[in-house]
Amino acid sequence: MDKWDERFSEGEYPTDPEPSPVLRAYVDTFPEGRALDVAAGTGRNAIFLATEGFDVDALDQSSAGLEIIRNRAKEAGIDDRVQTVLADATEFDYPESTYDVVTISYFRTLDKLGAIKTALKPGGVLFYQHHLQSSPPATVGPSTNRYRFQSNELLRACLDLTVLYYEESTEDRDGRTSATATIIARNSRGGTQSYPSRHWE
Repeated sequence: MDKWDERFSEGEYPTDPEPSPVLRAYVDTFPEGRALDVAAGTGRNAIFLATEGFDVDALDQSSAGLEIIRNRAKEAGIDDRVQTVLADATEFDYPESTYDVVTISYFRTLDKLGAIKTALKPGGVLFYQHHLQSSPPATVGPSTNRYRFQSNELLRACLDLTVLYYEESTEDRDGRTSATATIIARNSRGGTQSYPSRHWE
């Protein structure tokens, strides 16, 4: 059994995780249409986007996670707007210029990010959040820095897009520390690429 199948089946991972407050705040500025949630897990982003009116492809290699997404979508009455795709996000053949929105949460995939970005339509928006290296080390997420972004690593990886928002932040949750990098970037190009304002907490 896939490790994520086991985690999802045994309830080690929340079945109804909340989407990022940043995604909630910016979703009304996104173009309407079709969305792709990469490494969808149990639907953190997919379910939220579907409730906001998007037709969502939820991509994940865990059949157990995708089953949870289908059940959640059915319970919410949005199953007609959620299509699950069983595939490894690091090997999937992303279709070009297909999606108005692409979301990725807590999945490190910079090696495949170029292909993922080509899946955006002109003007399409990428939302990406992931664990960040910090000092002292954060206690939420991967136990080693190998699977965390370095400071500015995610920003640099998206400078071929128009960066609309970027933040590196830390927060304490239930006695544990979480450090994350979050970016929103649009598939458009102008003159000189500008850096967004940055915030630390």
